[in-house]
Amino acid sequence: MLSFFVASNGDGSYSLSVPGYVAAAVLIFLVLILISAINSKKKKVNAKQLSFAAAAIALAIVTSFIKLVHFPMGGSITLFSMFFITLVGYWYGPAVGIMAGIAYGLLQLIIDPYILSLPQLLLDYPISFGALGIAGFFSNKKHGMLYGYLAGIVGRYFFAVISGVVFFGMYAADWGMSPLVYSLTYNGIYIGAEGAMTVVVLLIPAVARALSQIKTQAVA
Repeated sequence: MLSFFVASNGDGSYSLSVPGYVAAAVLIFLVLILISAINSKKKKVNAKQLSFAAAAIALAIVTSFIKLVHFPMGGSITLFSMFFITLVGYWYGPAVGIMAGIAYGLLQLIIDPYILSLPQLLLDYPISFGALGIAGFFSNKKHGMLYGYLAGIVGRYFFAVISGVVFFGMYAADWGMSPLVYSLTYNGIYIGAEGAMTVVVLLIPAVARALSQIKTQAVA
């Protein structure tokens, strides 16, 4: 079944085939429809929610191309790309935030796919990035953006570590590590570095005030 949607690269990995790209695009469309439907009752609100979520996802994609550091086995320190996905959860709660993360993960699958198997694809793309939507559980809390962002990247880190152990653990021996230590370290470097930079920015009072004002506009 998977072979219909992917094409072999000849090195044990796969890229999306034309049907694979079509399927990913359809899934993104369906996720966006869900985003417009969740927590919304009126069409006007639906359109506004979808517009703000789509804008945040677009900013996440753009900033994901600005790679400060790119690691050879996958993973990059980008210019705050994870933040824009957690921002959707901060605006609209966990359900919409997780849906936005899934849509972003599917877009990353289209843009820069690295596929070993279906479980790895699901874990590294929709599940891992969808976990950023955990930020939504803090949407109505004091300092919700800061705590939500931290919760979101911890969620992504959790699934990235699992993927590293299960699917990329064979590289651990090259560094004299166990698969778990290797995955904890490897994923911790790029997720932790970007997370630390983002937290510094979020702690700036002017930034916190601006994000609060934007949220007011997004949910009004």
